[in-house]
Amino acid sequence: MRTGQAMALIGYMRVSTADQNTEGQRDALLVAGVKDDARHLFTDQGVSGAKAERPGLTNCLDSLREGDTLVVAKLDRLGRSLGNLVQLFQQLAEEGIGVRVLDNPMLSTDGNSAQAKLMLGIFGALAEYERDLIRERTNVGLVAARARGRNGSRPKLLDSGKVSRAKHLHAAGVMRPKEIANAVGVSVPTLYRYLAK
Repeated sequence: MRTGQAMALIGYMRVSTADQNTEGQRDALLVAGVKDDARHLFTDQGVSGAKAERPGLTNCLDSLREGDTLVVAKLDRLGRSLGNLVQLFQQLAEEGIGVRVLDNPMLSTDGNSAQAKLMLGIFGALAEYERDLIRERTNVGLVAARARGRNGSRPKLLDSGKVSRAKHLHAAGVMRPKEIANAVGVSVPTLYRYLAK
């Protein structure tokens, strides 16, 4: 726990594209009491929520201490998926850090441990439901593909003629791997996979 300092409100903002701006989120966070400085306000500009690598969020989470509250304007700014959100909320709860969601206070966990437990339970159930739906859709798609004569694997990028040509060029040493890959229309890693067969 931070000693000699008041507990802090730490804000996080994210927009998915470089041409969007965070002004609406910033205004909401400032009204909620987040200070407008680099210690209290973190941003990811032009970073998709689907990306695992979000430097602003990483720095934000690293700055949080027990008793602090992470403040976001909207929940979707925070997590890549429901499962990711559940994991993050659980981690923060274990560290004694609350989360405040400004556009939906019922999703907030700051200052209310009973509500936090309820919300984590609901999130967990929804994340499991989401995983089950994805698994079910995948299985239905594979069954349908098999019924149409496909086995669900990726189609081959190179036919036997191109594989032979690539192997011949590689063995002859007349071209660099990148040039061979370009000549047969695949990436270098794909070329190496075919050469290894």
